[in-house]
Amino acid sequence: MEENTNNAQAGNPNGGQTVIINQAAPKKGNGIGVAGFVLALIGLIFCWVPILNWILWILGVIFSFIGVFKKPKGLSIAGLIISFIWIIIWVAVIGTIGAAL
Repeated sequence: MEENTNNAQAGNPNGGQTVIINQAAPKKGNGIGVAGFVLALIGLIFCWVPILNWILWILGVIFSFIGVFKKPKGLSIAGLIISFIWIIIWVAVIGTIGAAL
């Protein structure tokens, strides 16, 4: 009898052990930002394919821009930077072709 009163005083009326389960919070990712980064990178790699690079680049810019407003922002910003590098390369190539003519 004395054993049950000690458990009841300890806060456990059933006399068993209290189990506390700590669950890790789910990690939040930025899928849109990652998609924008990957599409911008693939668009930069395949810049020699005329229509494919435009489609990949536009989708990469759109997804990266949307991803900048979500956390984490790292790959979204990297996707935008890759897209801007692609624009600079494209303007330089067009300028060189225009100057040659």
